[in-house]
Amino acid sequence: MMPTTQRLRVGIAVDLPAADLELMRELEPRLDFIYEPELYRPQRWHGDWEGEPSFSRTPEQAERYHQILASSQALFGIPDVNPGLLQKTVRENPDLLWVHTTAAGGGSQVKAAGLNADELDRVTFTTSAGVHGSTLAEFALFGVLAGAKNLRKLEADQAQKNWPSERWRMRHLDEMTILVVGLGGIGKAVAERFKACGSTVWGTSRSGKPVSGVDRLIEPSQLAAAAAEADAIVATLPGTGSTEGLLGSEVFEAVSEGTIFVNVGRGTVVDESALIPALEAGRIGFAALDVVAQEPLAPNSVLWDHPNVLISPHTAALSNQETTRIARLFAHNATCFLDGQVLRNKVDTVEFY
Repeated sequence: MMPTTQRLRVGIAVDLPAADLELMRELEPRLDFIYEPELYRPQRWHGDWEGEPSFSRTPEQAERYHQILASSQALFGIPDVNPGLLQKTVRENPDLLWVHTTAAGGGSQVKAAGLNADELDRVTFTTSAGVHGSTLAEFALFGVLAGAKNLRKLEADQAQKNWPSERWRMRHLDEMTILVVGLGGIGKAVAERFKACGSTVWGTSRSGKPVSGVDRLIEPSQLAAAAAEADAIVATLPGTGSTEGLLGSEVFEAVSEGTIFVNVGRGTVVDESALIPALEAGRIGFAALDVVAQEPLAPNSVLWDHPNVLISPHTAALSNQETTRIARLFAHNATCFLDGQVLRNKVDTVEFY
């Protein structure tokens, strides 16, 4: 870490609204930014860090962009959100000490860069985990409500102008037990919202530490048993080696008929070859999926046409506040970096989470 008296030279590696740059300057005046907006792939929508794919730099712009990467001590964003370019930058810039990823799951991007142990030891990597918690928690609430209120039946009846001769019962959140799989930043936000709606909330935890809004902590080894008693399951886990396929046949064969399933974490956490039979058998009565194992979802996937599946194209995290929230997080971590304090969301370079 750097002593308090020094400044930090920060290269902006992705398109960033100028107002957010000014906010970071205000929050941490010891930052010297290298920022040339015309060099970045323009955002197609708010929070589109990958930017316009057709954008191409002139030779002069490419050289200036390279100079930013080569002369920075810290980077806001992975260059062009390209792991290969990150590897090249780390190896060509011995002064680079810290890279902040704009993705909550930025650890996977760092892993994909294939850096060696010395490089991972020299450069600190942090992610934007936590800034999307509220938006994803709202989608989780929406997904469970869509299943509980039978959104698809309502849509079908309206499309057919059908007013049923008999009214039918809906499920209510204050009568439901919600199992939150993963109690990180997103999971905690999910738990708080369901608790506020009167639900009984359970959550998986390796630490066993109490979490606000969670009535019962579930050991990971007891996940299937807990799933069998839950009315809805919300997955919030990141994609790591230890979480891949965690929600598989053991869980989906244990659930009770009509269980609602929502995934706002990573698609790789779910074994879709086990989820699909559970949907077809009715054990999963409704699934709202913001993420899938392979994105974009293949056109021939049965998930597209399944009547009890709602697909969201990995967009539930986006909001007009995303870039500003990430800028605030970066400024906070910059202060910690300069003052020799612990940074938030530091990437574990074993699990890359």
